[in-house]
Amino acid sequence: MLNATKRRIDQAITLFSPLGVIHSRPQFGGYSLSAGKVMFALIAEGELYLRATRETEEKMKTLHMQQFVYHKRGIEILLRYFQVGDALWQQPGQLIALAGESIVGVESEKKKLSAEPIRLKDLPNINLSMERLLWQVGIKNSTELRLQGAISAYVKLYMLKRDIGLNILFALEGAILGYHKAALPDSSRHNLELWFNSFKQEGWAAKE
Repeated sequence: MLNATKRRIDQAITLFSPLGVIHSRPQFGGYSLSAGKVMFALIAEGELYLRATRETEEKMKTLHMQQFVYHKRGIEILLRYFQVGDALWQQPGQLIALAGESIVGVESEKKKLSAEPIRLKDLPNINLSMERLLWQVGIKNSTELRLQGAISAYVKLYMLKRDIGLNILFALEGAILGYHKAALPDSSRHNLELWFNSFKQEGWAAKE
């Protein structure tokens, strides 16, 4: 599998060379691909995953790209990366364009983060009590929360306070996306509910 991953890295670096100098380094049990300082893809077990942004996520789902699942200490964590299937590999122009959109989207999100509130309590759904809990699990500001993502942040909070439920997950996602938890987009709410039900039913919460 390591050889397959290395071949895929070489293939991807060659394919995406029109987007700039592409670098690779270990990340999430696989390898990341970056153009400049922007990490836009992952390669794990010989498969390529493109990083999704708010603008590209629905397009990737329309293309039937499967979301990357990262396993950490027995817990499944969905990352915002989507698998490039055989059909898309056969359309290099479309694949390069989609990767380019990911890079532009990530750069745009970084600029927005730099202009947004630093304090967690200034985000939607986050009060002082929630801010203190997030501090306890190592999430100190809005940038760190966005980098963690709602699911990863929720898992950390759950390990600290086992009685938190789905509404906290909605609150974290809303804080990241800029919505009150009651106004989350249906697609976000649906995906979070699916993950939450799996998290409970499969007993991940009991494993560390």
